[in-house]
Amino acid sequence: MKQCLLLCFVFSISISLTAQNNQKPCSAPEASQFDFWVGNWDLYSADTLTGTNTIYKIMDGCTVQENFESKKSGYSGKSWSVYNPQSQTWQQTWVDNQGGYIVLDGKFENGSMTLSTAAKKLKNGKEQVYRMVYHNITKDSFDWDWESTTDNGTTWVSGWHIHYKRK
Repeated sequence: MKQCLLLCFVFSISISLTAQNNQKPCSAPEASQFDFWVGNWDLYSADTLTGTNTIYKIMDGCTVQENFESKKSGYSGKSWSVYNPQSQTWQQTWVDNQGGYIVLDGKFENGSMTLSTAAKKLKNGKEQVYRMVYHNITKDSFDWDWESTTDNGTTWVSGWHIHYKRK
């Protein structure tokens, strides 16, 4: 009975604070920083169409969902990105049809969105970090780079470069 009363009290406080605040979830301006990505895209690598990507805002506009597909290779994947106001970062989770699972976080600064993985210890004792950088952003196109470093970010090695064109 005490637990039920405590639960009701916490729930009523939560409703009261929400009503007082009257602020929509994900209404911070930063929560729209990934809006450039929303839409239907053709993806090019060295002027060759390599895949498509359809991006939606879901869950009352709080989550950006990516749906990547390469018909040629059969590779597909999805990601979910959210802005975390507590850490003031974007957080993304990627999964794919090859068992891949990647967690990234980062920020939109100076006209680019950069999301990075946590450092992973290699057998040679060095730490490796991967990052993706969305840059050269316009209404109908942008560039995306997947890079890695093993020297704490002094140098970055390109893994993939993809040019997005809006369909």
